[in-house]
Amino acid sequence: MVDNNKTSKLDQLRTMTSVVADTGDINAIKEHLPDDATTNPSLLLKAADQPEYQPIIKEAVAHAKSQVSGSSGQTALASDYLAVSIGREIASVVPGNISTEVDARLSFDSQKTIVKAQQLIRLYKQMGLGKDRILIKIAATWEGIRAAKELEQQGIRCNLTLLFSFAQALACAEAGIYLISPFVGRIYDWHKEAQGKDHLEPHEDPGVLGVKKIYQYYKQRGYKTIVMGASFRTIGQIEALAGCDKLTISPTLLAELGAAEQTLDRQLQPDSKSSLSTFPMLTESQFRWQMNEDPMATEKLAEGIRLFARDQQALEDKLSTYF
Repeated sequence: MVDNNKTSKLDQLRTMTSVVADTGDINAIKEHLPDDATTNPSLLLKAADQPEYQPIIKEAVAHAKSQVSGSSGQTALASDYLAVSIGREIASVVPGNISTEVDARLSFDSQKTIVKAQQLIRLYKQMGLGKDRILIKIAATWEGIRAAKELEQQGIRCNLTLLFSFAQALACAEAGIYLISPFVGRIYDWHKEAQGKDHLEPHEDPGVLGVKKIYQYYKQRGYKTIVMGASFRTIGQIEALAGCDKLTISPTLLAELGAAEQTLDRQLQPDSKSSLSTFPMLTESQFRWQMNEDPMATEKLAEGIRLFARDQQALEDKLSTYF
């Protein structure tokens, strides 16, 4: 139990970094009171099994039946409606942004990504929530980044997810994207397996080091894109990125940080000096070549899209039983 006379690591972290909850569980969000919250198809699939969300599922099904005909169209709309409804519930608890993800199966189609994002924003508006509270999550493929650039110009802010490389981060900054989510834990997983190790300390963790490089480069170059570290495996990774713009953290690790009382030192400073070289704007061919030259980023991006697509399909399969 935390001594009330001491400050937890979580509370210390809040003084230097905006804490975001990586969950669709409204009860966990109420417990930890983050600034923002992020969801994805995997988290929504888990949430859909919870009894408290059954009324929302029924509402989503009823809405879809009233708007479109045909089981496939109804299931797709019910899925979108469910994601937005859960986002609406989260918005009643958190003061900041709610991230809602575009169908991962659209990751290589810029125009369909734009249409889906606009549809999600319309659903939020119908539920009384303006686009100033919403971030549209899009996989950081070349097509996803192009779609996000256009959406940003329309006033729809985006969260570029499944980000594993500096090339992705550079392309997002150049496109004027609002926020990026580098996946620390998945980068860590790949390198740990590649090196045949059971654990990597934060100072040698390529996921941690990659976020530090992106953060320093953005600040050095004056990019406004927010860096939000994501997909953590340990609180050591989080501690090593204390001071980052935002960190999105699972309820389990939020609880662990809340129970720890040791001093937490700031690691990232926005005005720190950096000797990083300046990189030119990336063309599509340069972006694709740099991704090709980074097997970790290529493999983890493809894997992440497949996993989110799989869970999106599983969510739709679950909803289809209501029609």
